[in-house]
Amino acid sequence: MSNTRRRMDGVVVRAKTAKTIMVRIDRSYRHPLYGKVIRSYKNYMSHDEIGCQVGDQVRIVESRPISKTKRWMVEEVLRKATEVEVAVQQETIVGEVAIEEEA
Repeated sequence: MSNTRRRMDGVVVRAKTAKTIMVRIDRSYRHPLYGKVIRSYKNYMSHDEIGCQVGDQVRIVESRPISKTKRWMVEEVLRKATEVEVAVQQETIVGEVAIEEEA
């Protein structure tokens, strides 16, 4: 018997709270009229029993509602992040926050 729950692969962008992570799912598609490639992303709150770190590539799976915002669970870690990748990603996030505060 197979289950039909949706599964998505993404990157952990926040892992500050206990047993909760934020996973960024990137998507690219062609515009139907103009044909330009459009890149978009969406963040999903996911339940994490495994203990993922920022920068890890994970697969999340649809689940029952766990809280007001959490509807996904971490199924497996596809690739662990290295320390260098984590440092670069945190530096990028800090830079983005600084730019938003200036505006």
